[in-house]
Amino acid sequence: MKEHILLVIILIITTIQLSAQKTSDVLYLKNGNIRYGKLIEITNDHYKMQTSDGSVFIFKSDEVEKFAKESSFFEGRKAKGPGFALEAGFLVGSQGSEYVAPLSFNVLGSITANTKNVISIGSGVEFIGRPYTPLFLEYKYIFSDRRVSPFMFIRGGGIIPVSDTEESGSVTNPNIVPKDYYGGLSMALGTGISWVKESYETNLSFAYRYAHTSYTQNEYNRGYVTYNNKYNRLEVKLGFKF
Repeated sequence: MKEHILLVIILIITTIQLSAQKTSDVLYLKNGNIRYGKLIEITNDHYKMQTSDGSVFIFKSDEVEKFAKESSFFEGRKAKGPGFALEAGFLVGSQGSEYVAPLSFNVLGSITANTKNVISIGSGVEFIGRPYTPLFLEYKYIFSDRRVSPFMFIRGGGIIPVSDTEESGSVTNPNIVPKDYYGGLSMALGTGISWVKESYETNLSFAYRYAHTSYTQNEYNRGYVTYNNKYNRLEVKLGFKF
């Protein structure tokens, strides 16, 4: 349990550090416009600035009122359109669980509508004793359009074993009984907080996670027997959306 708490603390600290606001160069123009970016050249007759999208602008010195370093201008969260996200974390179980903290890594493609509604489809890999591939649909609601906002989400789908058969015993370990593995239902309900930084978003989430798997093996004097595994976990993940 101490290891789980330490991992959560590390995730929180990492998220805050990655999401901390950085200062950028600001040009105040005499016509009233303000430009944010990185000053890459200053001479007696011009200022050369590179913006966050890579564009380069040159302003004559007599066009500039002053320049300074300030926090990046927040233009608002993405209002609509496609997105791409990566997330990784672990599934915390009780100390008596067979697999204490299985790892989880997901890739998501999303569509944002009206800023606060995000629908995603995702997959990836999860190690619950052996590797499984999740396939899921997710709905996320973001409570605010500010730079930092809490959110909640619900996710449903299934998990499929990467390899559905375990090999039989070998010379080194003849006692292995071959097993046929099957996937099952998977769902999550959770909340979290996200930070927007220029062209990407960082989020930290906590969720209740349920998953069901099973396997069948041929046992002596019993024939083929099916065993069911049900996982009730705390899912903790750090994600990045682009």
